[in-house]
Amino acid sequence: MIDESAIRLRFEALAPVLDERALRRFAAAEAQAAGRGGVAVVSQITGLARSTIGRGLNELRAGEACDIDRVRRPGGGRKPLAATDPGLIDDLRGLVEPDARGDPQSPLLWTCKSLRKLSQSLCDMGHKIGRTLVGELLHGLGYSLQANRKTREGADHPDRDAQFRSINSRFKKALASSEPAISVDTKKKELVGDFKNTGREWRENGSPEDVRVHDLVIPELGRAVPYGVYDIADDAGWVSVGVDHDTGAFAVNAIRSWWTQMGRARYPNAKSLLITADGGGSNGSRLRLWKVELQKLADELGFAITVCHLPPGTSKWNRIEHRLFSFITMNWRGKPLVTHQTIVQLIAATTTRTGLEVRCQLDPNAYPDGVKISDQEFNALNITRHDFHGDCNYTIAPTTPPSKR
Repeated sequence: MIDESAIRLRFEALAPVLDERALRRFAAAEAQAAGRGGVAVVSQITGLARSTIGRGLNELRAGEACDIDRVRRPGGGRKPLAATDPGLIDDLRGLVEPDARGDPQSPLLWTCKSLRKLSQSLCDMGHKIGRTLVGELLHGLGYSLQANRKTREGADHPDRDAQFRSINSRFKKALASSEPAISVDTKKKELVGDFKNTGREWRENGSPEDVRVHDLVIPELGRAVPYGVYDIADDAGWVSVGVDHDTGAFAVNAIRSWWTQMGRARYPNAKSLLITADGGGSNGSRLRLWKVELQKLADELGFAITVCHLPPGTSKWNRIEHRLFSFITMNWRGKPLVTHQTIVQLIAATTTRTGLEVRCQLDPNAYPDGVKISDQEFNALNITRHDFHGDCNYTIAPTTPPSKR
């Protein structure tokens, strides 16, 4: 007599952990042990078709070896949809990259290409496919989710490499002579207030700091304008945090503050100053106000100031970007910049394991925008343009010789 309860007990215990092949062989082994009528009883208990149990019995009698990498025999199971629907792959490619295929009428050219929308568009074309299979097909075709990557640098300067070599050569000479050489730039302007700041910081679970939903400037707080000066030889930085416009006057005053607070003590015998800057912004190569203010600074310092601008589209190569600004950003990540003083303190607290020192100060002065420099003022500059790209490389000397000052 067949003990159905024992078979059912064993089946309920093992079924959750058996794959298709193992379940088939288990049922076949139970039917074989039960003897006459075993196939019918086991089929009723397990729900497996008699033909499936019969196939398992044939495998047991033939002593087929198990292939641990397969559940079914080669060729078993339903054919892949890509094989039975020959136009599926081409239609999928056409949806994913319509711009590359020159199809301006593609339904997904101007929309987010989610798996759901891709599968719906394929179904509209007559294919029967779900979003899970769409994802599998895309991975099989070598696609993956990709973010944008900043690689296009804009117009290429005809002597880009030569300009970099020229800057590097001047830096080496300045450092060898113990003369100050600095890299300058304006960091991204920041909204002041309880706004979201990119990044995360440690807090108690479930208690993130509440910030504003919308990034709309608070009139009484405005924006912060950090202008940085990075001393390459000393691995030290200075940042002036402005509250008004980012102008040439503001940029030069930040350099003046660096010299007063840090540079003069570091270079007491300085006879020149070398500056590298981007080609645009408040320290742009074409900005007259920048040069006029540098003339004032040269007159105050009593020695020449040489400026070398980086070629267009290469601002990220400016040393201050990856030697100072990047560490400031990491230091204040996840912290709302609620006041100007908070910004000053966070910048001043920036350090690195290699010994970076950063000092910061608020610049409350007003710097009017749109200041015009007349031709007469500009022509009065004691500026010497270098033979190699004088538009990007020039030296501004004091207007009064040292002997007459």
